[in-house]
Amino acid sequence: MKTLLGSTNLDYAFMFTFKKVNSIKLEGFKQFFDDLPLDPYIKGKYRYRRLSRFMVNGDELIKLPHGYLFQSKEYNPIVGDIKRDFAELDDEMIAQDIFKHLVLAFTDSCKLHPEAEIGIHQIRTTCSLNNFGNPAPEGIHQDGTDFVGIFSVDRTNILGGETHLYMGKKEKPVFKKVLNPGEMLLVNDHEFFHFTTPIKPESAGVGTRDVFVLTSPSLLTN
Repeated sequence: MKTLLGSTNLDYAFMFTFKKVNSIKLEGFKQFFDDLPLDPYIKGKYRYRRLSRFMVNGDELIKLPHGYLFQSKEYNPIVGDIKRDFAELDDEMIAQDIFKHLVLAFTDSCKLHPEAEIGIHQIRTTCSLNNFGNPAPEGIHQDGTDFVGIFSVDRTNILGGETHLYMGKKEKPVFKKVLNPGEMLLVNDHEFFHFTTPIKPESAGVGTRDVFVLTSPSLLTN
């Protein structure tokens, strides 16, 4: 198995890589996670989400028209074969340089084609003593895309949320790590299954896990 941990010299054959993105000041993102709409497609009222799609032209982002997230039940047994409609990312956040740096970190690391479409999911998973949060309710899975990037923005008052990679659903994980703020995991979705363990609060009160998940292709349809 080929892994390129810590490397940014990748091509389409890469397996997975883990990196710290030092160019992004995370504080600029945090306010935009506080008003995420509730994800209506899963039970439990613990996940909040926005979604947009983009292309990159040189060092500029081009926002594409609104679309619907669609995965087959083969990839998502919980909400597969459903056209899911999510609110767009906040225009004020999109205009920030840190957002462009995030997208370019993904596209550059994966060596994406200039016309590749990128889906960007902004997700907050919450938990309390009475309601644990599940970042991956579909279990160990693939997304049905080419590349997946998971970028951690914040972890507040939580335990758990460890991200795993597997060569097969019934095999032991080949990668296990809590993604701390500023860290990104890039994965070849054809080669690996991924999963993130549930979260629970470290102390009384609400806990939150804030991430961006980037995919190419976007999995969005008109």
